[in-house]
Amino acid sequence: MAGEDTRLKGLLGGQAAGKLAKHRGIETVGQLLDFWPRRYRSAEADLGQPRIGDFLVAVARVEMARTRSMKSRRGRMLEATITDGRSRMRVTFFDARGHERKLVAGQEFLFAGSVTEYRGERQLAHPGYATLEEAAALGELGERDHHGLIPIYRHVPGVHPWTITRCVRLVLGQLDEVTDAIPGTVRTRRDLLERAAALRAVHAPRTTADVDAGRRRLRYEEALVLQCLLGQRRIAASMVATRGRQQREGGLLSAFDERLPFELTEGQQRVSGEILDELARSTPMHRLLQGEVGSGKTVVALRAMLAAIDAGGQAVLLAPTEVLAAQHEASITAMLGDLAEGGMLGGDEHATRVALLTGSMSTARRREAMLEIASGDAGIVIGTHALLEDKVTFADLALAVVDEQHRFGVEQRDALRAKGTTPPHLLVMTATPIPRTVAMTVFGDMETSTLRELPRGRAPISTHLVPTGRPGWVDRTWQRVAEEVAAGRQAYVVCPRIGEEEGEGRHDFEEGLDLVAEEGVVDDEQDDGERVEDGPAQERPLAGVVETIDVLREHPALQGLTIEMLHGRMPPEDKDTVMARYSAGQIDVLVSTTVIEVGVDVPNASTMVILDADRFGVSQLHQLRGRVGRGGDPGICLLVTATETDSAMERLTAVAGTTDGFELARLDLTQRREGDVLGSAQHGARTHLQHLSVLRDEDLIEAAREDAGELLDADPDLGDHPALRDRIADWLDAERAAYLEKG
Repeated sequence: MAGEDTRLKGLLGGQAAGKLAKHRGIETVGQLLDFWPRRYRSAEADLGQPRIGDFLVAVARVEMARTRSMKSRRGRMLEATITDGRSRMRVTFFDARGHERKLVAGQEFLFAGSVTEYRGERQLAHPGYATLEEAAALGELGERDHHGLIPIYRHVPGVHPWTITRCVRLVLGQLDEVTDAIPGTVRTRRDLLERAAALRAVHAPRTTADVDAGRRRLRYEEALVLQCLLGQRRIAASMVATRGRQQREGGLLSAFDERLPFELTEGQQRVSGEILDELARSTPMHRLLQGEVGSGKTVVALRAMLAAIDAGGQAVLLAPTEVLAAQHEASITAMLGDLAEGGMLGGDEHATRVALLTGSMSTARRREAMLEIASGDAGIVIGTHALLEDKVTFADLALAVVDEQHRFGVEQRDALRAKGTTPPHLLVMTATPIPRTVAMTVFGDMETSTLRELPRGRAPISTHLVPTGRPGWVDRTWQRVAEEVAAGRQAYVVCPRIGEEEGEGRHDFEEGLDLVAEEGVVDDEQDDGERVEDGPAQERPLAGVVETIDVLREHPALQGLTIEMLHGRMPPEDKDTVMARYSAGQIDVLVSTTVIEVGVDVPNASTMVILDADRFGVSQLHQLRGRVGRGGDPGICLLVTATETDSAMERLTAVAGTTDGFELARLDLTQRREGDVLGSAQHGARTHLQHLSVLRDEDLIEAAREDAGELLDADPDLGDHPALRDRIADWLDAERAAYLEKG
C-alpha cells in the first residue's frame, strides 16, 4: 500500500516516473494526485466537430485499414479510416508494427490523440487506442455503457495521456488510508467530501457532479490551509512587542503639516489617523495601504515617517527600481524643503536628513550614505534591494515602508524588518488596486487601508486605441504629441524593449516588464482554472527605445522638439540627469521603457503614448496612464497596437473604457495567474495555489477564513489537528525551498 509521501519511482517503474519528474516535477504519490485532469471528455465525441490541435477522445469503428511501404524510408505505415456513424476521420501510424493485426475493419475502439492536418484533411497521427473492454477495465468508460467521463491531463512530453491515467488509477488502487487535513466538524458544516473520496472523484469520476464535489473539497482544503497559515502569522505578529512611537506635538510632523500647500483629502486624513494610532502601540503595525494612481499615498507614508522620527526613530522606504527610489528621494526632499536639511546651515530646528542608497552608487557615495544611516543622522532612508544587505545597519529603525509591494515578497519584508533593534512597524503600499479576495489571500496577514479619492486638481485622462493598420491614425498620434508640446506641455512614449544594438533577443527587455502573450494570456481550456505557463511568443518585433527615438526625431510633425531616452540600463548618473531635465521642462518627449511606470511625478506631462500596448498587462497600462494628468491639465493616453486578437483587444478596450483601477484589477486577475502568493515572486510565477482561484472561489475563501478563525481561536498551534498543522508545515517548507533556489 502507498501513502501520499511514497516515491513514484518504486511504484510506477522508471520510464513513466522519470518523465513525470523531469517535465512536471512530480515525484511522489501526493504530487501525482495533485496533478488534476485539465478537463474531461465524454466518449460520445463527434469526429466531425474537433478543430486542428484539439485533443480528441472518441469511440469509433474501423471502417478501413491498410498498410503500405513508405517512399522516403524503410518500413511500412498503416492508414485507416474510422467512423462514429456520423463522421469519418483518417488515422495514420508511420510504423505499422503492432497495429496492423489489431486495427481491422469492423472493430470498435476508444481512440485518443491530437487532431492534425495532412493535405487539407484532418487526421489522428499515432493516437492511443484501446478496445472497449480494456477501456472499461481501466475506468475510461462506464461499466455498463460508453458514457463515462474521460480525464484529460496536461501534456507530459513522452507520456501518452492514457499512461498518466493508468498511473493515477494504479496509485488510487494502492493508496492506503489518506490523511485528511480538514477537521471532521468542518467537513460536516461545509458539506465536504473526505480527501480520499475527493481524489477519486477528480481522477475517476462517473458524473460531472462527482468532479464538482471533488474539486470543491480540494480547493477548500487549499483555502483553509492558507487562511490558517495567515491567521497564525497574525497571531504571531500580535504577540511581538516593540516600542510604541507616540506622535509628538510641535515636532517635525507638525512643522510639515503647517507648510502643506494643499488640504489632505478625507481619505488621507482617515488613513493617516489609523496609521498614527497603530504606530503608538507596543505591537508592530502590519498594514497594507492601497490606492488609485495619484491618490496621495506618498504623502500619507511621509507623514508616518515624520511621526516615527519625532518619536526618536528612523524610517526607511524600499522601492523596486533605482529610478523610483531616486524619484522618491527627490520628491520627499522637495516636499520637506528646509525640513530635510538637518544639521545644515539654514535647516529648520526640527529638520532631519534624507539618505538614498542604491546598488549602482559609487563606493564613496554608498559609504557616506551608510554612515548617515548607521549614525541616525538620516531620519529618512530611501533605497532599493541594496538596503537589504547585511552590512546596512540602522541606529533605530522605527518604521519600514515598502512601495509597490507586488514587486516584493514576504522574505524581503522580513529582511527589512530584521534591521530594527526592536521590531519596526511596517507599512506596505501598492498603486495596483487589489480585489478583496486577493487581499484576503496575498495580504491576509495584514490590515488594509484604501484610498479611493483623488486629490483636488487631478485632471481627467482620456484613453484611445490607435491601430497601426490605419497609418493616418498613427500620424495623428504624433501630431497630437506636437500640439501638446506646442501648448507648453510634455509627453511620454513608452516601448516594451530597450532595443540596444548589441542584442535583439529577450535580454533587451526591461527588468520588471509585465509582458503578456499576444495571442491571449490564459489557456482557452480554463474550466478548472489552470493557467498556461508558457511565455509569450515573440513573432512580431516589438518597439524598442533606441529604434523609436530615431524614428521620432525624423518624423515631420516632431521636428524641432527635444526628444531623449530613458531606460534601466543607462548609467545611474545619466538616468538622474535625464529625469532632472525632464522634470525641469527641458525635454519635450521622453522615450522610455517601463522604468517610469510608478512614482515618477512630472505635473507638466499631459500625454502618454504606449507602443505595442497589447503586450502590457492591464494593471501596468493603468499605472503608465497614471503618469499624466497630474498637474491640472487634462491628460491623454494613446494605446498603439497592431493586434487583432480578441483577448488583447478586450484588455485594451477595458483600459480605454474606465479609469477605475479596482475594476481593471479584477479584469487583470481573471486573465492572469495570481502569482506566488506567499513567496517573493508575487506576480506571473507558478503559484503555491495549485487549484484555488482567488476570484472564482471567493465564497470558499470567505468560508475558510471564518473556519480558520474559529479553529485558531480555540487552538492557536493546531495541536488538536495534526494533519492540518502538518499540511501548513509542508506549505512553508515548499516556500522556503523556493526562496533558497532563487537566492
